[in-house]
Amino acid sequence: MKEEDISGKAVSKVYFSSARALKWKYDDSMPGKLERLLREIGLANYFSPKEWVAVKTHFGSEGAHRVVRPVFLRKVVEGLKSIGVRPCVVDTVRIKGLDYLDVANQNGINHLSVGAPVVLADGLYGKDNIMVKAGEILGEIAVASLIHDIPAMVVCSHVKGHINSGYAGAIKNVAMGGVSSSHRHCGWKCGRGAMHTIGEGDLVWDSEKCELCYQCAEVCPLDAIVFEEGDELVWDGNTCWRCGRCVRVCQSEAITMPGDDERFLRSLAEAAKAVLSTFEANKVLYVNFLTEIQPECDCMPMADVPVIQDKGILVSDDIVAIEQASIDILKKSVPLPESAMAGENVPSDGDILLALHKKDYIIQVVEAERLGLGATNYDVVEI
Repeated sequence: MKEEDISGKAVSKVYFSSARALKWKYDDSMPGKLERLLREIGLANYFSPKEWVAVKTHFGSEGAHRVVRPVFLRKVVEGLKSIGVRPCVVDTVRIKGLDYLDVANQNGINHLSVGAPVVLADGLYGKDNIMVKAGEILGEIAVASLIHDIPAMVVCSHVKGHINSGYAGAIKNVAMGGVSSSHRHCGWKCGRGAMHTIGEGDLVWDSEKCELCYQCAEVCPLDAIVFEEGDELVWDGNTCWRCGRCVRVCQSEAITMPGDDERFLRSLAEAAKAVLSTFEANKVLYVNFLTEIQPECDCMPMADVPVIQDKGILVSDDIVAIEQASIDILKKSVPLPESAMAGENVPSDGDILLALHKKDYIIQVVEAERLGLGATNYDVVEI
């Protein structure tokens, strides 16, 4: 839903409900507020009876439990069913497919809890995809076949920090979550790994600093790191997609890996455009959950305590506007006590996630606007 300001620039609507509950009634609860947000935006304006709709979310990891809660996914599913559409809850493979479905179930996401089939969008092996033109950085990218083929989508994103992108919301969810981990013929270099490896170098291991805790090997999703005879790190550079998890978990700073943050963030926007290009206009909605805002991605094998208090839920049909609105809300926050940012110096603009990860994450939003995915101009409609 877009209007124009007095200068003629497009202004998108972002609907928002606060996480605060000020009355002892269901309508003031977050599930109740989500129902009202979905009614206000008008799901029937976007989706048709009997149409199949993917509810895209992140299933999390074993140990990473701060995903979009099943109760919220169910409310989205119920809202879609109320207008006669056929929803399914989807994500793409990050670990072996059957294991990932087990993880989803551990985190409470299954057919019974969400009220719709829970599906891997790129198949059990993560290789069911279609190459889509992506742009000057990526060239082509392997979009998950279900997301490519399905006519409509609701993107439910858990807003949080991220080791590579600094901030992770709808753009990251669409870009990395709508793309397969691997392609049947050209492997991970045509899939999600293509974004990670842009401008990346080789892993460097300092054996003198290494404490042999083996966290790097344990956290690697591709088993690209092994320790021979227990004390010699061996890295498979052909398998590694340079996601940076090993660097993040190395508390002795024994592992380094050069990267190009700007190109990575720009590639996120480019991949998001490729995924969204498979949908007709006005067939994708975005729901950002500013809840349990932890430092890390939900793909890590743990979840730290939140660094920012719960803020609420935002809904929009503009991916750029909802990201900008989410960021603006977070920048008005203060670090939570006893969190990773407690007692840390936060910049005068209040940007906690920037202070936490030192990543100029706004690049992904600016690039998404440049690519025509939406507008940073927005009006908030508070429900």
